[in-house]
Amino acid sequence: MTIENLHQLFLKYPQISIDTRNIQHNCIFFAFKGQNFNGNKFASEAIRNGAAYAVIDEEKYVKGEAFVLVDDVLKSLQQLARYHRNYCNAKLIALTGSNGKTTTKELIFSVLSKKFKTIATKGNLNNHIGVPLSLLSIKKDTEFAIIEMGANHRKEIEFLCNIAQPDYGYITNFGKAHLEGFGGVEGVIKGKSELYDHLIVNKKFIFLNADDTIQEKKLRSYPSKFGFSTSDANYYRINYLGAHPFVKLEAEKTEINTQLIGSYNFTNCCAAVLMGKYFNVPLEDIKNALEAYLPQNNRSQIIDKKEYHIILDAYNANPNSMEAALINFMNFPGSEKTVFLGDMFELGEKAAEEHQKIVDLVAGMKFDKVFLIGKNFYKTNSDFTKFATFDDLSSFLKSNKLKKGNLLIKGSRGMALERILDYL
Repeated sequence: MTIENLHQLFLKYPQISIDTRNIQHNCIFFAFKGQNFNGNKFASEAIRNGAAYAVIDEEKYVKGEAFVLVDDVLKSLQQLARYHRNYCNAKLIALTGSNGKTTTKELIFSVLSKKFKTIATKGNLNNHIGVPLSLLSIKKDTEFAIIEMGANHRKEIEFLCNIAQPDYGYITNFGKAHLEGFGGVEGVIKGKSELYDHLIVNKKFIFLNADDTIQEKKLRSYPSKFGFSTSDANYYRINYLGAHPFVKLEAEKTEINTQLIGSYNFTNCCAAVLMGKYFNVPLEDIKNALEAYLPQNNRSQIIDKKEYHIILDAYNANPNSMEAALINFMNFPGSEKTVFLGDMFELGEKAAEEHQKIVDLVAGMKFDKVFLIGKNFYKTNSDFTKFATFDDLSSFLKSNKLKKGNLLIKGSRGMALERILDYL
């Protein structure tokens, strides 16, 4: 079946499923393969559970007209997504970066939704499967699609750009994330910059943080751009008014008081202000959108539970975001501060060095109590209480009550440190 014909089916049945445990009535099931599973084997089950069609790539599983045979299911989904993206009229904004992608995406969505019919990547569906699924959520009347792109190795952003065909792009920052796959910080910069490279070659528009010297230098002579700065008069001026604990900023003499903690969220807010300004969203609407936004899904969430005031930042972690969270917590109002830090993943040969740097940083901050969780933190040289596994921590928490006060919980997604809440 051609992609054009597959797209006609999709227009009739515009729901996609990749998991037989979550089949929606009249969806199209795409039978993916992995190292330990073969979705083709479950195609008949998908049809029985209500799928209108099943896209498969092994002929022996064809059981009738509801089975669509293609050469490669994953490639077909990606080709379908690109075709659909070009079929629709939405302007597409692509986001990538080491830290803050999802929060920035949500803030931009909040701002642009004030004026336009806007969709955005749900959760963190930002990889070679998630981006196509996000593109297929674009409707014919969608005006803006905000698509988050994640990567842990070179050429991945380039590949996603070739599928998504962005009209605009923004990179949040370059940091020490996925060092193992990128081969170091220089690899991160080159990998994330593939978004700007794609936009430049195709003469598309770029948004930038002009206070980021790497971005500003790369784009200085590129004409199709709009940037923000706290000091450079050549760019749109946004002033940082502090984060005590919530980020406060000012644009065109309008003060914006957000519900986001941490100075590291300032530039995320600036990106949303910048795009709202460029697309003529009234400044009052921009202000209202940012002030109403509440962080969710373990990302710098403020949670009050009994006698504890908790900053839950357990969605992800790398050395840059870990340092920023700790500095923010050190300046957080109140006393009795307890810190839970979980391992940072995908640091490769730098893992031991980067975890020790964080421990050394914490040692100078004089928190009341520090708990380190995970095999990397367990190996560090420190006097803090350490646990090799979460199970070891849970055993401790069952028999030791924490002092009331402020808690910071920070770690990579794989550590799932939000489970600590169950013991408070």
